[in-house]
Amino acid sequence: MMKRMFVLMLAFVFSLSMVSLTLAQDKPKVPAWQTTPVKDWVAKAKAEIKKVTPADVKAAIDSKEKAVILDVRDPDEYKAGHLPGAVHVSRGKLEFTVWDKVSDRDAKIYVYCLTAARSALATKTLNDLGYKNAVLMDAPFEAWVKAGYPVAR
Repeated sequence: MMKRMFVLMLAFVFSLSMVSLTLAQDKPKVPAWQTTPVKDWVAKAKAEIKKVTPADVKAAIDSKEKAVILDVRDPDEYKAGHLPGAVHVSRGKLEFTVWDKVSDRDAKIYVYCLTAARSALATKTLNDLGYKNAVLMDAPFEAWVKAGYPVAR
């Protein structure tokens, strides 16, 4: 009888551990930066800048609006696919290289990245540098793709 109860308890514990393991695998992993002060920094930047939707950027591209589409992702991300006509300036080099890519500080600039976090910081930085019309595409790059909008490679 004791042996049977022990086996049943063992089976119960094993099934509980399998359920918790399955549940843990189903939860998407939160990027580490979202548990740090950087999350607040991004939120503060977003509160201080103008934001637009992917549909707004698509409309600007379709109407051939005189604007710069600025991709601030890393080079490998840009090469894997980007918005049509996008100019690439990595977020890490923005303050030093944007001047060569966008010299007109009155130019309309739509800024985007993978998650809209780096681009929020980049848009705020551009505004701080005197670029008066830099706006954030406040959506992840994946939202652009899921909407069926074109991707250049």
